[in-house]
Amino acid sequence: MDPTPLLPAPDLFGLRGQNVLITGATRGIGAACAKALAEAGASVCLAIRPPIPGAEPNLDTVNAIRAQGSTAEYVLCDVGDLEAVKGLFQRALDAMGGHIHILVNCAGIQRRSPSVDFSESDWDDVLNVNLKSVWLLSQAAGRHMVPLRRGKVINFCSLLTFQGGLTVPAYASAKGALGQLTKALSNEWSQHNVQVNGICPGYIATDMNEKLLADPVRLRQISERIPAGRWGEPRDFAGPVVFLASGASQYVCGELLLVDGGWMGPGMGTTTETSLIRDRGSTHAEKASSLRKSELIARDEINEDNDDVGVH
Repeated sequence: MDPTPLLPAPDLFGLRGQNVLITGATRGIGAACAKALAEAGASVCLAIRPPIPGAEPNLDTVNAIRAQGSTAEYVLCDVGDLEAVKGLFQRALDAMGGHIHILVNCAGIQRRSPSVDFSESDWDDVLNVNLKSVWLLSQAAGRHMVPLRRGKVINFCSLLTFQGGLTVPAYASAKGALGQLTKALSNEWSQHNVQVNGICPGYIATDMNEKLLADPVRLRQISERIPAGRWGEPRDFAGPVVFLASGASQYVCGELLLVDGGWMGPGMGTTTETSLIRDRGSTHAEKASSLRKSELIARDEINEDNDDVGVH
């Protein structure tokens, strides 16, 4: 049998006629993803946190998408309210004419404390937003997509999908589990032409990382350890999210795509090779001490960064 010919590249990556539901898209990475999906031709529905009484919802991303001539709708939902989340997918379906082709789970929160002092309420908050809400939305999406034999689910994971971190037990647990949930759903749904994949951001220059970016010492330490030599920008996620949402990724299933400038490349996020080359001429003990110090700094950086990475 002759292989099915590939579509021309513009069509292969195009999303015209596709409807997207995305969470966590009022700023940062999520906003960049929503805009990129719209630029690729998709109609986008944003799940936006309800404002405090007397305030207006944050419609910056919605308005930006509309200003570029694309379709953007929104529904108000706090993804930490699990009862509200249970009805979110149906509300989005109603807003988008009964069809959602792509789900992007990009919302998340963080809590930090030594594990012996970590409160049960903080644990529940982090797990509910970062894992259980994703499960509920993905389950609702699967019930819609599997019978239709088409769909995409894209989950935003983390460097802590692979690493345990320090003083972030709930976040690391949630993101680690989210990586496995992504693979578990892919194992079930790939046969129904529903692709489930994850994106794992590295260090990204967003408003939530202002403290790190404003600290010249920390900024230098982190930047020197990123093989790409710079922090990521929200725009760096435009290509990955469009790829995973498009027909170009039809045979990509259960993958966790690192978008980290090579941070994880040397192994566990430490620039082992670079450290050893730099330390040539040092004694074995000095090399070991230097490498251990680098590893400890790396672990601290990852945790401090992820403390700021709440909603992408």
